[in-house]
Amino acid sequence: MANTYSQIHLQVIFAVKKRTGLIQKEWKDELYKYITGIVQGQGHKLLAINGMPDHLHIFFGMRPVQSLSDLMQDIKQDSSKWINNKNFIKDKFEWQQGFGAFSYSKSQAPRVIAYIQNQEAHHRKITFLDEYRSFHEKFEIEYDERYFFKTPG
Repeated sequence: MANTYSQIHLQVIFAVKKRTGLIQKEWKDELYKYITGIVQGQGHKLLAINGMPDHLHIFFGMRPVQSLSDLMQDIKQDSSKWINNKNFIKDKFEWQQGFGAFSYSKSQAPRVIAYIQNQEAHHRKITFLDEYRSFHEKFEIEYDERYFFKTPG
């Protein structure tokens, strides 16, 4: 769209269904590259991607070419299909419904990138649910605990 200018930096967080730790070290880099291709293919700029076996963080510059919900649907649907077609796990892979999205200014980008790149060290100190809860509190987003990501089991 001519004469459209934006600077939108978003971190999205989403989990494996039932938060089971299905993302394995052996293929997580391939998954990250695949998701990077989805994000960039939709016209956005991926800045960082990393996670843990049960969830992912993606930080990107969002272009106003589609809605965030549509992008997330594409990421989750296409990557689930890719994981299942690759037979990386014995059972069917699915992402949990929903996601968290948090916006940042350009000046905050280096800190967010470092945070995402250091997920393994960060999660030695805090659980995923505590981390996710803290994002909602920090960004003053009301939430209902009943609809947070389901725990394994």
